[in-house]
Formats: sequence, structure tokens, C-alpha cells
Amino acid sequence: MRIVYRFLLLLLAFVCSSAQAQLSIEIIGGGANQIPIGVLHFAGEQVLSQSISDIVEADLQRSGRFRTLYAANVNPPPTEAAQVNFDDWKSRNADALVIGSVAPLADGRFEASFRLLDVPRQTQIAGVAFTLTAQQVRATAHRIADIIYEKLTGDRGVFSTRIAYVVKRGHRYELQIADADGYDAQTALASYEPIISPAWSPDGTRLAYVSFENKKPVVYVHSLVSGQRHVVANFKGSNSAPAWSVDGKELAVVLSKDGGSQIFLIGVDGSSPRRITQSDSINTEPFFAPDGRTIYFTSDRGGSPQIYRMNVNGGDVTRITFDGDYNVSPRISPDGKTMAYISRDNGRFELKVLDLASGQTQALTDGAHDESPSFAPNGKMILYATQSNGRGSLAAVSIDGRVKERLSIQAADVREPAWGPFVNNN
Repeated sequence: MRIVYRFLLLLLAFVCSSAQAQLSIEIIGGGANQIPIGVLHFAGEQVLSQSISDIVEADLQRSGRFRTLYAANVNPPPTEAAQVNFDDWKSRNADALVIGSVAPLADGRFEASFRLLDVPRQTQIAGVAFTLTAQQVRATAHRIADIIYEKLTGDRGVFSTRIAYVVKRGHRYELQIADADGYDAQTALASYEPIISPAWSPDGTRLAYVSFENKKPVVYVHSLVSGQRHVVANFKGSNSAPAWSVDGKELAVVLSKDGGSQIFLIGVDGSSPRRITQSDSINTEPFFAPDGRTIYFTSDRGGSPQIYRMNVNGGDVTRITFDGDYNVSPRISPDGKTMAYISRDNGRFELKVLDLASGQTQALTDGAHDESPSFAPNGKMILYATQSNGRGSLAAVSIDGRVKERLSIQAADVREPAWGPFVNNN
């Protein structure tokens, strides 16, 4: 178990290359009250290299909120509501149906349109047309799935978001960025130095990380747009654990330049570092709450690692966890109501959630080596690192513990996940 007091090492390359392997996702637990939905093949989509309808169906099924119904035998596929046999779908207890079409355009691009239909009412819920290139098939399908998810659940979909994680193959480490479904993975760095804990900026355009490439931990920020990076913290001793402020203008980092591990705020350009923890104990793993005024962190000031909360100036320190003698890695949900963290229970390191209003806790996993939780930007799932078949892997679990997935790459360890923010598709 890599305990929370390890130094955080991150190395990021600046010319992305295609990954050699994709994350495979296995659904190992389904949700309750799933919405029965049919996703029909889109008329004309065979002109594309991939099936939009198949990607949409896989997204919805993977979310755990939908039960997809067999729809491959509908031929020709309808493109208008008037062409749908609603009585047939009612007999199959479908609540919703997705139909669509794809057509090539004169400029070499394509138009893909879809309709989301309410089967019991025989009405249209949503319908959108997209113009796309041959390289935008998956991105378009994810956007369609996001619209369907939001219309039917009331929650924003996360299929268009990205995740970052680290792959270890032998002595080689790779920092990768992929779509939320594990496809289109890009290797941002291949290194023989360890890589851990990527941290996304609030707008999803930058990653903060710690690199040991100079034989000491140094905090960097890397732009995913320009490919450029700059040093944020390179002080004497350790520079580690970067966490973004809500406005993206500052980082909370852990520095040992004054002795021990203390939390500082520092400008993203490396300016004006100021210390905000004053105890002589270890203070690490800062994380900003969505209100921007509060920071959660891990400290052993009470004798064992526990989670605390303070304001951004370091005042009003309050202990948050009390059950057990080892609670670390606080992550706050996007709505600010729930804290995910890692707790040691009978020698096992498990993912738990704490309702910050009621103080009630719930164990979401029963693994022995779970770590590094990261909320989806809609707050409905938590991505974390674990072990499977003797190798590091990723897993995801819904905040109620009902939906569970395992993400892995054959013959490699996968670790250090970070779920990116919502992206602007406009």
C-alpha cells in the first residue's frame, strides 16, 4: 500500500502519441430501477468507420441507469417517429427509444441526427442534428448519449468527459488521457520514473503534476492546448500534492521548505507562495471544496491520519473524520454534499463516503488496497485505484454503491486516476 505520505511523483510529456492499449471496462454490478430503452441502428451509419448507435448504447448501459433492449432486428431502421411501431415497443416494456440517421455531406463531412422518443406517450423528447468529420464519430456519439442521459435522468451526462491515469509496464510508466469509456487513449508521457496523481484544472485545459525527473519532486503545470509546461514549485525539499483552486488561479501544494509537510497556496505561475497550515504535524492531500472558500486535507496532528477542514486562509480548522485510526485522501463531490475518502478497516483500505450534513458514512467497496478516489463531474460515480488479479487496476462505483465497473489493461498496472471536468462542446 502506497500510504498518503509518499511523495507525489508526476511526469508529463508534451507530444502526445497514441496509446498501445485501451482500458477495457467490465460492468460487475448494475443499478436499481433501470430505465428500459431501445437504441436502434441509425439509418445510413454504415458509411462511418464506427457505429454511433453502438457507442450510444454502450455508454448508456455502462452508466448503470439504463437497461438496453435488443433492437438489431428492426429493418429498415426508422428515422421518424411516424415510422416506429410503438405497440411493439410497449409490449417490450420500453420507456424510451432512440432512432437516428447518418448522411454524407458534399464537403466530406457527415450529418448525424437522432430522436429520443417517449414510448408510452408516443412523443418526441429530444432531437438534435450534428455535423461531424470522420474523426469525430465517438465524440458525437458521446454527446448524443449525454443528451439522452440528461433528458431521462435529470442529471448531466459525463460520457464526453476525459480521465487521466497512469499505466505501469515493467519499469516503464505512462501517463495517459482517455475518453471516459477508455477509448482514444493518448500517452502524454513514457518515463522510467514513477508517475502518479494527475490533477485537472477546472476548465480541463491543464494538468498539474509533480515530476522527479531532476531527482527531486518539482510541481509543474502543463497546458494540454499548447503542449507547454512551466515550473510552479521548486523549493528546497519536497514539492508535492498539487490541487487546483476553483477559479484555476492558484494551486494548493505541500512543501517541506520550512520543515515538515505544510500546505501552501501558490499562484499557477509560481508566484506568491503563502503557508496556510501552522502545525508541526504532517499536513498533506489538500482539496478545494466547490465553494472555493474551504480546503479539506489529511493530517496526523491528532496522533493518526485523519481528515480536517479549514478555510482558505488556514483558519477555523475542524476535524471531519473520527471513526477508525486511518482516514485519508479527501475528495468532495461537485455539489459539496459528500466526501469520498479512503479508510483502513481491519487492515483493508476501502473507499467510503461521508454525508457532510448528517455525518453518516457508507463503505462503497470491500477491497484491500483501494486508493485515489476521484468524483465524476456530475457527482454520480467515483473512480478509484484498486488491485485485480495481482495488478493495479481502476474501478468505478456509484455513490450509492449499486453500480460497479472495473477498468484494466492486459499485462499492465493501472493506477492514479483523475476524472476530468465537464468540457465545452460549443
